Amino acid sequence: MSKEILRKKLINLRKNNFVNLSISYLQFQKILKILNLKNNINIGGYYPINSEIGCLDILKKLELNKFKISLPVTKKNSKMDFYEWSFQNSLKVSIQGIPQPDTKKKVIPDVLIVPLVGFDKKKFRLGYGGGYYDRYINKFFNFKKVWTIGFAFSFQQIKKIPINKFDQKLDFILTNNKIIK
Repeated sequence: MSKEILRKKLINLRKNNFVNLSISYLQFQKILKILNLKNNINIGGYYPINSEIGCLDILKKLELNKFKISLPVTKKNSKMDFYEWSFQNSLKVSIQGIPQPDTKKKVIPDVLIVPLVGFDKKKFRLGYGGGYYDRYINKFFNFKKVWTIGFAFSFQQIKKIPINKFDQKLDFILTNNKIIK
């Protein structure tokens, strides 16, 4: 099955099955403990759209526990960067309809929470097809380790994601009921 057909099928499944499921902060903390990461690091999140599993509650608790938070700002040519953000700051809506920071302080997250359309047990992800996250992760591959954690509903797991040379494998996938390491 092609990525495009698989993507449409999984997005429709997510829209039809979205019942406000979420990932618990305790599950996320388990991964931080595995990585031996303390507060005062930067966590790159996302603002959920299109029935994506939410991460805002986790980001809010992280900020309250002295972690720095950032969100993506998309740019031309399928590029994006992360900018410092706080729940005390406003957001602006991008051309794509995604809330994003209105601040100018660019950061490189230590941990990147990645939204998923689908995933497999090898921790490959299917996104929306723009390549934003794959390009972003690859940009820092040679000089900084950015830990990647995919967020998804458990029903988004499929047997095998079709991959190409540009696709980046994630370090962890966290669903509403399990951690894939």
